[in-house]
Amino acid sequence: MNNYDVIIAGCGAAGLYGAINLPADFKILVLSKRELTLCNSALAQGGIAGVYKNPDDDPELHKQDTFIAGGFENDPVSTDVLVHEAAIDIDRIINLGVEFDKTPDGDYHRTLEGGHGKHRIFHHKDSTGFEIETKLLAYVQTLKNVEIWENALMTDVKKTDTGFSFNILKDEGFVTANCHFAIFATGGIGRVYEYTTNSAIATGDGIAQAFRLGAKIKNLSYIQFHPTAFNNRDKRECFLISEAVRGEGAYLKNCHKERFMQRYDKRLELAPRDVVSHSIIFEAKRTGSDNFYLDISYKDPEFIKNRFPMIYKNLLEAGYDMTKDLIPIYPCQHYLMGGIDVDTFARTTVEGLYACGECSHTGVHGNNRLASNSLLEALVFSRRAAHDIAQKNKTHTKDYTEAKFDIDENAPHIPHGIRTKIRKIMQSAYFVIPDVEEVFKGYTEICELKESLENGHYKIDRDYVEADSLCTCAYIILTEAKKIATENAELTTSEGEDMYSEDQELTMKKEETDYLF
Repeated sequence: MNNYDVIIAGCGAAGLYGAINLPADFKILVLSKRELTLCNSALAQGGIAGVYKNPDDDPELHKQDTFIAGGFENDPVSTDVLVHEAAIDIDRIINLGVEFDKTPDGDYHRTLEGGHGKHRIFHHKDSTGFEIETKLLAYVQTLKNVEIWENALMTDVKKTDTGFSFNILKDEGFVTANCHFAIFATGGIGRVYEYTTNSAIATGDGIAQAFRLGAKIKNLSYIQFHPTAFNNRDKRECFLISEAVRGEGAYLKNCHKERFMQRYDKRLELAPRDVVSHSIIFEAKRTGSDNFYLDISYKDPEFIKNRFPMIYKNLLEAGYDMTKDLIPIYPCQHYLMGGIDVDTFARTTVEGLYACGECSHTGVHGNNRLASNSLLEALVFSRRAAHDIAQKNKTHTKDYTEAKFDIDENAPHIPHGIRTKIRKIMQSAYFVIPDVEEVFKGYTEICELKESLENGHYKIDRDYVEADSLCTCAYIILTEAKKIATENAELTTSEGEDMYSEDQELTMKKEETDYLF
């Protein structure tokens, strides 16, 4: 009975939109790792970028901004698809019930964010992701051909001669489900760091599983650190202060309560995220302090409350009134530009396996994602994956082969503290500006942890799966980082210090936007 045309691992925007775009006569299973709306999509604040019914903008300008932000490492074909098909999916989700803010004359309100040369960000207050996620979820729940399993953890996937078999931990028991095609839409890797803006589900499960299946993983070391996370080091999950706050005029200030971006980039506060994050690190070295602030208090208080109701409320609960106070901020792990390598139809290098959303590497982001391109990427490429599967399924076998999974219920639980150790290694070795010495040291430690997890015969439960996923992702990241550091050894000092001088100016030039070592 657990046979499906398609199994989708992930219940965020990419997974749900993929289910919506698959044919109505397909039998589909969507796996939600935890509760249905616990995902990075629901946390997205700023909006979704795209040229839609705007004669003053052009997809080619959107592409140009995307290239600049991504250090010109963007895949040109995938990026062309992203910007030129944006209108298709923005129009579709509006028709599915997604509501975007409008101006008094009834037109859509398009805001500005860092790296964009035009106002092209569609938003729902400051909780756009939640609006999109909940509306897509409500629609999927009306589809009779789609099952959603909540609190269903993908523990293992095996390739079969008819597709795939999934081993799923559900309701404290194991269930096997089979499919002809699989879509991984499992989100990012934020929990591999001590501090992240990501939700609790972001442990890289899909990436680790794809790696074990033999899929190509590309540029996993291309990690985005958002410059304006709320600086509360008491919590692992840091509340994001949206890019849109700077888009509406907020200033970045150092420990002296002075603006400083003029020292590093002519775009000031509206420079792309990696530029701002690097600038903060440089400024911290210059001033000897890691106290930084975001200031929008000079704006009308009612405008701030109406434009950013969720941020205003969350900051107020933390003891800060953004209409009056400076907001403490600091860079924090936020997004992943690399992942499971796919083509423009989200096809991986494993036949029948697709990947969409943050776990995938489409190449559209280059080495730094342009603000609000993530929700757009999730929609565009999950739709294209669904359409490709629909065509292939016409000639696919109707039989199902079920793989066997060996589960030892009496196996010991993994030792305490493995995930904490992984996070500490990554935070020390690979945060904003990588520490070359710590990269090599951390790589050795991660290899030891990986060997222990793989050969320790531990109990397969949520703790083990997440620790194994985090360790696998850390291993891939540091493997890439070590390779890059070795190839570019002349850019580091003999002491292993970073290659950046404190007064280095960041510019828009291509050769100065590649910040990996």
